[in-house]
Amino acid sequence: MMMVSRDSLCQRRRKADQMTSSKPSPDATGNSGDPGGAKPLRADARRNRERILAAAEVAFAEKGPAASTDEVAARAGVAIGTVFKHFPTKQALLQAIMKDLLLRLTQEVDTLAAASPHEGLFTFIARMVEQAAQKKTVVGLLAEAGLAEAGIDLQVADSVQLLREGIDVLLTRSQDAGAVREDVRLDEVIALLTGVCQGALHAGWNRDLQHRTLAIVFEGLRPFEARGGAIGPSS
Repeated sequence: MMMVSRDSLCQRRRKADQMTSSKPSPDATGNSGDPGGAKPLRADARRNRERILAAAEVAFAEKGPAASTDEVAARAGVAIGTVFKHFPTKQALLQAIMKDLLLRLTQEVDTLAAASPHEGLFTFIARMVEQAAQKKTVVGLLAEAGLAEAGIDLQVADSVQLLREGIDVLLTRSQDAGAVREDVRLDEVIALLTGVCQGALHAGWNRDLQHRTLAIVFEGLRPFEARGGAIGPSS
């Protein structure tokens, strides 16, 4: 791996401090923090939207983009017209799911960065792999996080960038705590995370295989002097 200069690490640490103090709070109206200031939905419309999103997340997690809007409507117990009222296209529905998932993951990253700097990055990777073994949406989202946001919807791209920055904070905190090698870079972490999540999804890794595989990955991320025993979260 390419060595990272001390000045570069100091810049990233300053950025991490700024990130943890300036993250925007999510919108409480059910609009997932959209910057356009959309009018809040009525209570019944909001409930329908939440039911559609919950049903769609299950459908897309099982089948990926191949899931149909008819299936989503049936799972949600609403008419297909209700689905299209909230989400005019399947792509709009998938983007809304991605944004909701991104929001949850970013909140999880923030919590881990503050509460567990030593093991936070390892815990997050382990949880992502566990979810990816069951959810196709997680793998698709990570693939987008590894790109330069080309071709991604602007609002989703903004959320992806927040997740990237959050993972960078986790990485920096772990490096500060001496848990991760100082020459490890963000793009390398995302590449590793995407790869193991792809493997967990497509090969259907069980918990034992997830743990054994991540033990090898974590051993490579740790400083040499910290190796030989601890292998990261076991749960």
